[in-house]
Formats: sequence, C-alpha cells, structure tokens
Amino acid sequence: MASKFIIYQLLLRVFGNTNENCVPGGSLQLNGTGKFSSVTGSVLHSLKRLAVTHVWYTGVIEHVTKTSFEQFGIAADNPEVIKGEAGSPYAIKDYYDVNPYLADSAEDRMDEFCALVKRTHLSGLKVIIDFIPNHLARGYNSDSTPSGVEHFGCGDDVSVSFSPQNNFYYLPGQALDLSGIIQGQKYLEQPARATGNDCFSASPGRNDWYETVKLNYGVDYANGGAKHFEPRPKTWGMMLDVLLFWASKGVDGFRCDMAEMVPVEFWNWAIGEVKRQYPHIIFIAEVYNPQQYGSYLNIGGFDYLYDKVGLYDNLKVITQRFAGKAPWFSPASSITGNWQSLGDMQHSMLNFLENHDEQRVASDFNIGDPFKAIPELTVSLMLNTAPFMLYFGQEFGERGMLAEGFSGVDGRTSIFDYCSAPSVARWLKALECRDCQGQNSGETGLSASEKGLYELYCKLMQIAMGEKAIREGATYDLEYANFDTFGFHSDNCFAFARMADNTFANGSGEVILIAADFSQASKSLHIKLPRHMFDFWNMPEGEYSAENLMETNGNLSEQKRVCLGYDATVELPVDRYGIAIIKLKR
Repeated sequence: MASKFIIYQLLLRVFGNTNENCVPGGSLQLNGTGKFSSVTGSVLHSLKRLAVTHVWYTGVIEHVTKTSFEQFGIAADNPEVIKGEAGSPYAIKDYYDVNPYLADSAEDRMDEFCALVKRTHLSGLKVIIDFIPNHLARGYNSDSTPSGVEHFGCGDDVSVSFSPQNNFYYLPGQALDLSGIIQGQKYLEQPARATGNDCFSASPGRNDWYETVKLNYGVDYANGGAKHFEPRPKTWGMMLDVLLFWASKGVDGFRCDMAEMVPVEFWNWAIGEVKRQYPHIIFIAEVYNPQQYGSYLNIGGFDYLYDKVGLYDNLKVITQRFAGKAPWFSPASSITGNWQSLGDMQHSMLNFLENHDEQRVASDFNIGDPFKAIPELTVSLMLNTAPFMLYFGQEFGERGMLAEGFSGVDGRTSIFDYCSAPSVARWLKALECRDCQGQNSGETGLSASEKGLYELYCKLMQIAMGEKAIREGATYDLEYANFDTFGFHSDNCFAFARMADNTFANGSGEVILIAADFSQASKSLHIKLPRHMFDFWNMPEGEYSAENLMETNGNLSEQKRVCLGYDATVELPVDRYGIAIIKLKR
C-alpha cells in the first residue's frame, strides 16, 4: 500500500549560512557559506517535528565556482562560464566529488559528507541527493574519477556533430561565441559544444544554460531525433557508474534533474541496474510534460514525478486570486480535474508549494502573505498519498526578496550566490543558543508571526503523517456533490474525504473530512455527504464521533457526536486560515 512521506529540500550552501548581512554578489570570504556540519543533530530533530522523513541535500556534488581551491589541488574554474559568484549546483564540475566549500576541512570533504549521511540516518531520516544527467559544466574537470573510469569527452570524435559513442554534441568548424553575454570573451571552445538546454547554437544567450554542455545519450537531434541505442551509447554506462558511486555512499534516493531531457530508455536500463543492487533507492524525476508521465513511470521506472504543471500551477492561481494577484480565474472546483487527469498516477506525483526553481510563497511575486497559502498547503499535502516536499524556510515564511547577486530580486532564494535565508539564519542561531545555554525553545530567533506559521506547519504535517486515513487511505472527492449546497461555494472551496481502511465490514472505521476555503472568509462550511460515498465505502448510517483535528489532541472529552445519513449535510467549522479537518469515527 502506498504511504505518504515528506521531503525537506535543503540547499546546504544557503541553509547553514547564518550571516544575515550578506553583500549581493559577495565572495565566499565575505558572505560565508553553510556547511555539512551545519546540519546538526538538533536541526535533524527539529525536522522530525515537522514530520519530515527524507532530507534532500541540494548542491552536494562538486560544481564550478568562482572561488579558488587550488591550494587543495582542485583546478580553478573559468569565471566567464559560471553564473553568480558561487555558481549553479547544476553545473557539475566533478561527478565523483563533493563541493569543497561545504566542508570544514576541504581535504576531508567526502568524509564529512559521509558523516552527514550517517548523522541523518541515525536521526531516523533518509537522504536524497541530486543526480544531474542531462548536462555538466563547460569547465568539467574531474580530479576524483575512480581509477579505470573514463573521463567525459575523452575519445570523442570532435569532427562530427553526432556519434552515439561521443559524450557531447559538437558544432564542427564553429567556436563558442559568448560575446552577447561576456564582453572581451577569453574562454575558448573549439569546436563549440551544444548547450545543456538543447541549444544547438555556437552563440547561446544569457537565458540559455550557457554554463553547461549537453550530454549525448544516443539521440541524433539533427536528424529528427533518431535513436541509436544499439550498441549501448558510451554515456549510458558512464552515468550508471555515477549513480552506483553515490548509492555506495549510503544515499536513499535521487532527485533527477530535467529527467525528461534524457531518453526514457536510458532510465529503464539504469534504474533497473541500480535497484538490482540497491532496491531501497527511490528515483524522483523532474518532468514537466504530462504526456510523458506514463512513460517515465511505467517504462522509465521512476517512483515519483514532479506535479508542477497540474496541481501546483492550479493551486497557485487559485490562491493568488484571493490575494489579488491572479493573472486569470480558476475556481477551486477545478482541482478535481487535476487528480482525475492523472488517475492512479496521482499517488506517484510529488506535491509541493516551493522549490529552488519556483518563487517563494511569501514573495511579492507570489501571494506575499504565507498564511493565505494554508488552504493551498492543506490540499497539496492531504489530497492523496502522494509525497509532499517542503523547501527550507517555507515553514517560516521566507520571502526570497533579497538581491543576492546573479538573479537579482525575483522572489527566489538564489542558487547562484553565497547568501543566506534570513529567517532560517535566525532560527539556526537560536537553535545553537538553546543547545549551548539550555533555553527552552529553538525558535526564539523568529518573530511571533514566523513562530505561528512554523507551529501551523508542524500541526498540519503531523496530522498528515499521523493519521492513517491521510497517510495511506483512499480519497473521495466531495466537490461534485456540493455545487448547489447552501453554505458551500465551489468557486472558493474544495472538499474531500479520506478513509483509513476501505471497509466498514466490522461495523467500525473512520473517515476524515477535509475542506479548504481559499477565500478564508467562511466560519463554517456546509457539505453534503452523497449516498454514493456511503455505498462506495460501505459506511453505515448512524452516529459517529467527530473530532476537530485542528483544535484537539484526540481527547475523547473534546469529541462531539454527529448523526450521518445518506445525502445528509454536515457543518464543518473553519479555522481562521480557511481549513477544516474533521475526523469521523464509528
């Protein structure tokens, strides 16, 4: 049976940086950085209070940066093909090493990473890291490739644009031209290689992934995308080696960057090979084309896919409407179409409100007030058994409105710069203070509003993971039965039920009713429970105990009795954030 889990995405460089006065575009020496050691036992314990089960450590594998580590035997990178002072964690410099700036001792960087993995496991949490298969940095320069493993690009025939035994795509007779991006370009690449975002031009633009080079998996894009998979392309085996290397370090899963830009046939083979040796490892794909979902799940072998263009996008628009920022109207009832279009695949989607690519909920570019996102959060978290992901600082209302450097003010926390997330920095310093001085609260560095949001997130996450009906149960969409129900507004409200065990055969069972009012204007909602729900779940009519999970701790004295019948209407009290979560138990 599918069971929900919760991922906490943590960009190590930024998460652990407690400098609240970072200079935009500042150096490592000036602004500082987070470390592997920043994720202490206390931090991990706090994540467990959020009901987190997996930690996605973003930015682990060594990438190009403008910071020099030549004193440690690491070749310097060319700054012309690096975005930001710190560089993108997705412009990989060495698939077999970790970032030296994340270590307290650069010489011991891999040992420190392995210690983090062990520390996370001892806390009862699992570890996810990125796997970046589609592209690597233009300045790729591995000094840690295991003996006997070929280097990328070694032996490529650069006289041809495509060969299945080349690692890269080439533009013979053309030099890389970055003059539209860099004045006085000194970086030389002859012949030019195709850029990571499928830009097969020698003159990529600023918005292209010009700092990266696309890897060749045997697809000839110049000839209609013809596939050359027999014999197996060289890149396939080399990337499998990378996966197995990190699996051997004890990671529990891979978030696969831009997975749909890599042929599904590779995934079918590589995932199968990894799981033969490490059956517990999960694979999460960043895929944005719904037409490809079935292929990447059923053929590719992925366990989970991003639900970005469906549920995420729609919930964002619905929420923005009531914050006065929606570009168009989308009724709450449209959420039904999001899960119906997926069918059984809905349980294999990864739901989220934030990640490193998306604008912060609390940013001026999104909704501004993070409390207005509570209905959105509740639906995304509790609609089905799909896993849910938190982005670090989301639980505090981090705004992402600082001009950290390369990206400017865009509502995101920069992935290109040495910077900090102010709310997280304050929380970490308070947590450290508690550990040193025995204070009672690890959240003393937060404002009252931030504390309130954090506690609300803890409550909702704990309900989602603590209630079997939400964690593992079936879903019944109540929206269709309530278009005409007095006291329910389908433009503003969405309601559904979750059931712990899909049977009342023994005369007992429980159902949780969940409603979200995106307008946050209602004090109660009237919801009809259709006869079909009773019949579908074999629910008997009669008396049930009713427990408001947002207000009680499961004390029987706090529970009420309600009588339920076919097509009966029940009144659900809605809290000030616009949600109702009521457990009905027989």
